[in-house]
Amino acid sequence: MKSGPVLMFDSGVGGLSVAHALRQHYPELPMCYACDNAWLPYGLRDDVTLSRRIVSVCKAAVDACQASVLVVACNTASTLALEGLRATLDIPVVGTVPAIKPAARSSQTRHIGLLATTATVNRPYTQALIDNFASDCVVTKVAADALVTEAEAWLSGAPLDEKRLQQALLPLWQATQCAPALDTVVLGCTHFPLLKPMLVSLSPSPLIWVDSGDAIARRVGQVAPSLVSNTPDGRCFTTAPATRLIKGLARYGFQSPQLLTVSKIDGA
Repeated sequence: MKSGPVLMFDSGVGGLSVAHALRQHYPELPMCYACDNAWLPYGLRDDVTLSRRIVSVCKAAVDACQASVLVVACNTASTLALEGLRATLDIPVVGTVPAIKPAARSSQTRHIGLLATTATVNRPYTQALIDNFASDCVVTKVAADALVTEAEAWLSGAPLDEKRLQQALLPLWQATQCAPALDTVVLGCTHFPLLKPMLVSLSPSPLIWVDSGDAIARRVGQVAPSLVSNTPDGRCFTTAPATRLIKGLARYGFQSPQLLTVSKIDGA
């Protein structure tokens, strides 16, 4: 089994929230990061072409950093491409799913919110998670694509647009006034934990916020051949120039991005 770094993959910077969770569990874990910023946002692409693109980018990134484990730190990519990635790569692949199960366990009122992208909110896979793990709960689904844009801009150094955030979050806040009142929120996109301090400050009432970071970290601990390495990493790969992200990536322990060469696919 390979002993290289753990590779985090996302369409943008959302996977940095998962990288942070991994470092909380395994401070010495060598990690690389890859994002397909040339195709951001993924929600605008058709599923078949996007799935092939994800496999192509991840294969190139795995080869570039000689990764021992791939973490697909993106809900959309996980629901579309895990099967293709596992068939293509000879290393463990860890996916990301909305944390419906732990949220249902945490809720006292049995009313939880799912804050995610439009694609994740509408996927049958997401509804299956709700049916399997939160069938006794009221689930308020909120498509908040604007939060992805805000997280990307914030990591590039731009100030957060509080008015835009409030507009996107309004259905969630309204659900806290219902009976039973919403008391737990699933951050169903890896971009969203990057904004958690602002979300907490804007909330009209105390809420439990749940994301997938800790669950992913535990899974990596189960499949990674080694969680400690004498070789530091921190390399970062992007599919389009990303100089505006240099400071934000450094904040999470990653180097200035290198441009990744990706094989062209039909429809790209």
